[in-house]
Amino acid sequence: MPGKAAKLIITERQQEILRDMTVSRACPQGLANRAQMILLAFERERNASIAERVDCERHAVGIWRRRWKAGFEKLINAECIGRPGDLRRTITEVLSDEQRPGRPCKFDADQVALIIATACEPPEKSGRPVTHWTAAELADEVMKRGIVPSISARQVGRFLKDGCASAASEPLLA
Repeated sequence: MPGKAAKLIITERQQEILRDMTVSRACPQGLANRAQMILLAFERERNASIAERVDCERHAVGIWRRRWKAGFEKLINAECIGRPGDLRRTITEVLSDEQRPGRPCKFDADQVALIIATACEPPEKSGRPVTHWTAAELADEVMKRGIVPSISARQVGRFLKDGCASAASEPLLA
């Protein structure tokens, strides 16, 4: 037997904005679907029927119902004391995906900048017996200089491909 769905309260102004979101071509589809979920939940539809109508999983409807209920005080504050446009922004925020945790960066911006700067120097200046940097030579050089404790040639190549290499007139690596 399914659990008890969160009961929702929606003001008339919130309903207007949610309805606008469901029909707007400028509103991202995921956001429009969530707005539709909230409107249907307010009409006391069951999660299973809402999920069927918006083509998603039943548990996802429950998640968004709980998110709306948890954000209701914030929504009321935006509506009552906020400036024009605050309510729409707050609704968008409540119905948007939360930041997902990711692995922290292993290299900071200063290190990446120093790696790219090293790639811009001639290899002969570092006593390398090559005329153009290879990713392996560059990785070895930045570790030798103490810019990073360790780095793979592949990662060096990614930095150069994604960073300044596209702005250079010729590739930084041979």
